[in-house]
Amino acid sequence: MLDFYLIIHFLLPVIQCLIGVLANGIIVIVNGIELIKQRKMIPLDLLLSCLAISRICLQSFIFYINLVILSLIDFLPLVKNFAVFMFVNETGLWLATWLGVFYCAKISPIAHPLFFWLKMRISKLVPWLIIGSLLFASIPLVFYSKHTWVLSQEVLLRLFSPNATTQIKETSALQIVFLARFSPPFVIFLISTLLLVFSLGRHTWQMRNTATSTRDSSTGVHVSALLSILSFLVLYLSHYMTAALLSSHIFELRSFMFLFCILVFGSYPSGHSIILISGNPKLKQNAKKFLLHGQCCQ
Repeated sequence: MLDFYLIIHFLLPVIQCLIGVLANGIIVIVNGIELIKQRKMIPLDLLLSCLAISRICLQSFIFYINLVILSLIDFLPLVKNFAVFMFVNETGLWLATWLGVFYCAKISPIAHPLFFWLKMRISKLVPWLIIGSLLFASIPLVFYSKHTWVLSQEVLLRLFSPNATTQIKETSALQIVFLARFSPPFVIFLISTLLLVFSLGRHTWQMRNTATSTRDSSTGVHVSALLSILSFLVLYLSHYMTAALLSSHIFELRSFMFLFCILVFGSYPSGHSIILISGNPKLKQNAKKFLLHGQCCQ
């Protein structure tokens, strides 16, 4: 039975990696072509492009981790480059958080001076938010590289090598560091997304009750946006929770729950990119063109 789980666990990450690289690659290519044509990029496209690049790197790292779990490759290179993986993952979480804030500021119908101020300035703030995310995520690499590398090495050796041992307090210290650094983007994302969900839900409910005889496509647009944001929220929460569970080492290596958490962790960068493409008319149209062109080539 375990062999069956391992075979499935090999096939699913391959599919995840292919879908993630393809979906995020489409986002980067479409926005890159637009940049070449227009010689400028709107803030939302810039944020989506940076997020897509980080997710291509993250998806590749996750696939590499799956190969290590299945003992198909050596785990020592993963130990040496684990700090880079943390940088990529944290950068992606911050960029996804700012995407949620951007949607909340632009879409949410909340009538408050703070939201009005944010709505007027969020586009100009996007480049600075991206730079700030990169700088914040690089702090462990620059200032705490030695300490972070030692903790990561000890915990990963304990995780992937049955003969290796480490002290519980060192594992707890690394878990606290991980959760402390991942909590700020998580809290900001949760607040902005819940505000957007509740405001959109209330606005949609009011439109359905007050304009039942004159419904138009705007109600459907709000419902579609609401479902997209809810899907984004579920994927983000699952990514954060599985990262917390995996860092706590409560599951044995290659156990069913351990493999399940790894699969859930890897579904976030690919799944949300598909949602972004399906909810963006420009990306959706170009994705269809790429797929049709690929079928014609075959």
